[in-house]
Amino acid sequence: MEENIKQKKKVSPERPAGLGTFGGVFTPSILTILGVIMYLRFGWVVGNVGLLGSLIIVTLATSITFLTSLSLAAIATDQQVKIGGAYYMISRSLGIESGGAVGISLYLAQALSVSMYTVGFAESVVSIFPELNGKAVAVGAIVLVTVVALISAKAASRVQYFILAAIGLSLLSLLFGSPTEPTQVEMWGAAPENSVPFWVVFAVFFPAVTGIDVGVNMSGDLKDPGKSIPKGTFMAVGTGYLIYMVLPVILAMRADAGSLIEDPLIMRKIAFWGDAILIGVWGATLSSALGSTLAAPRVLQALAMDGVLPRFMSRLAKGSGSENLPRYGTLFTLLFTVTAVLLGDLNILAPILTMFFLTAYGVLNISAGVENIIKSPSFRPKFKVHWFFSMLGAAGCIGAMILIDPVATLIAGVFISLIFFWLKRRGLKKTWGGVGRGILLSLIRSSLMRLSEVPDPKNWRPHLLVFSGAPKSRWHLIAMANAFVHDKALMTVATVLTRENIKQKRLLDLERHTREFLSKKGVQSLVRIVPAKNPFAGAKTMVNHYGLGNLVPNTIMVGDTREESHLPEYCDMLTEFFRAQRNILIIDTEEDYDRSTKNSIDLWWGGLKKNGALMIIMAHLLKRSLEWREAQLTIKMVVQNEAAAKDAEKNLADLIEKMRSSADYEVIVSGGKRFPEILAESSRKADLVILGLKEPEDGYPEYYKALKNNTASLKNKVFVLAGEEVAFEKVLF
Repeated sequence: MEENIKQKKKVSPERPAGLGTFGGVFTPSILTILGVIMYLRFGWVVGNVGLLGSLIIVTLATSITFLTSLSLAAIATDQQVKIGGAYYMISRSLGIESGGAVGISLYLAQALSVSMYTVGFAESVVSIFPELNGKAVAVGAIVLVTVVALISAKAASRVQYFILAAIGLSLLSLLFGSPTEPTQVEMWGAAPENSVPFWVVFAVFFPAVTGIDVGVNMSGDLKDPGKSIPKGTFMAVGTGYLIYMVLPVILAMRADAGSLIEDPLIMRKIAFWGDAILIGVWGATLSSALGSTLAAPRVLQALAMDGVLPRFMSRLAKGSGSENLPRYGTLFTLLFTVTAVLLGDLNILAPILTMFFLTAYGVLNISAGVENIIKSPSFRPKFKVHWFFSMLGAAGCIGAMILIDPVATLIAGVFISLIFFWLKRRGLKKTWGGVGRGILLSLIRSSLMRLSEVPDPKNWRPHLLVFSGAPKSRWHLIAMANAFVHDKALMTVATVLTRENIKQKRLLDLERHTREFLSKKGVQSLVRIVPAKNPFAGAKTMVNHYGLGNLVPNTIMVGDTREESHLPEYCDMLTEFFRAQRNILIIDTEEDYDRSTKNSIDLWWGGLKKNGALMIIMAHLLKRSLEWREAQLTIKMVVQNEAAAKDAEKNLADLIEKMRSSADYEVIVSGGKRFPEILAESSRKADLVILGLKEPEDGYPEYYKALKNNTASLKNKVFVLAGEEVAFEKVLF
């Protein structure tokens, strides 16, 4: 029996490893909030802007942090937050490019935080021991916190409890202290000539309320990130706000503005036990540095794991031990922070940090706001926040950045954009996607619902459905279609497969391969592959059923049929397209389209109505393409006699002027010759000939066969038939 009990104990599940809410989120967050800015710069803040100004700054800064905390809580309770914290959440919401751009900024902010806290620590030490070198003390502090961070996240969290107690003791000592001199509470601080502007003071103070990042970035070390992050963050923000609202009252009542500005350690003189302030300063600065030293490498590790960083930095993704400690990332951060310490001081580092943090917070708020607006089915947070509060937080971040320094805001925006486009160019492929697709779907839905059922000639464009067959073997069709569309309209490359019992997965794979082929060729197109008993039946079915709402292909492009035996079915297919009120383009060109010359286009004109206007529209669209833009378009017309020729020339000249076109025109007197003879003679050297088709009727196969014979000597032809109920002439004028 005893043996069985022992066996049960052995196989029973162990308590899940990881930190709780208090140790993993609240403690590191509140220690970062109550850090170097509070001890060494908050007196300077109160001295410059006075009691009311300080309360306004604290409220504004905390409001931005609180709104960001709401957004953060929404995202954290919607997904399983893993290593990387805020970067992880943004990248899984807005996509790898946006997440990576912000993640790199967030890492820099966290790493620079270490430098700022250790510089603050050194500043306080040197004020007591002036014989010491401040830079050396700061570097020594960085090495110390790095060693602790390399040992264990749990060990670091235990050290933070003692520091939290020391900070509590220092605040009590300050509360029971006494004035350093007789003073009067100054509501708006020192005189303007002796103080700095309000928004500069805000920029220096803001890093004091950015501690929420530390708890979030420890997400990979938490037992339950979805529960601990919101709860611990709100507790830290609320506690920090209460303390920062009380401190200005104490400071304003116990020292004048001049003393508050000039003496960074004014709190030591005010406190009941001055050395408690030193203990608090040293504890707070070192603990804040430790918290950021724990957080920054984890962001770096997550960036490396996702392949965001350059390949030579991939080693930074590796973790060590049971806690998956990012030791390589910690050592990299050590080098970065030491460099920053050697180059900067506290007043330089704080505003830079503010810009990085405000950027990250702004994007985090946008991420949560957009997810709420588009109401993606996958976004179901336990902690619900209305999108207005998230967008208000984003607006607050952007507004604060502009008010602090418009130039620095522009630089931050350019920095983020450069990283975004760099990542976009690398074409990182991740399975989690992003909210971008949801935004597009929402826009598409809204646009489709608003799309008018009545065609508007002024906004008409040829949405092409191209029946290309195998794209590689009939590339000339796709190339021609792309030249017509030129990224200004929709295009679908369609293939009808006549194989039986083809599986859906096979069709999807073929569509994917076709898209990849077109993308490599620089062609933007939708792709559709459908099975059918024969190509003609499949094409008719697709024309009648392909599309979404009022957005359907209005122009069908097909190649010429080479087999005379297929002519009846081919013409029946064209008749079906026309009955479906679709425009038809039949391309009969040389298959080596890319190598053929593209210097001249002949358009044979039969009048503005019916096909005429559509033919000219398509010719002008073609001339906008890179391949055909140097081609000379000539509108040609055949008349019976010289008298008719004069009228025709005048009409064509007026027409071309009204169309604002650079086309030439040529009027040919038939002189008894048949049109096929004139056509063959006049256009034999043209690189492309555009001709109209008559409407389908009985005997159409015979008509089409004769047309093919009459144009056999021409190397490249496009036959045009207007089937859509659109006044195409209104597109021209």
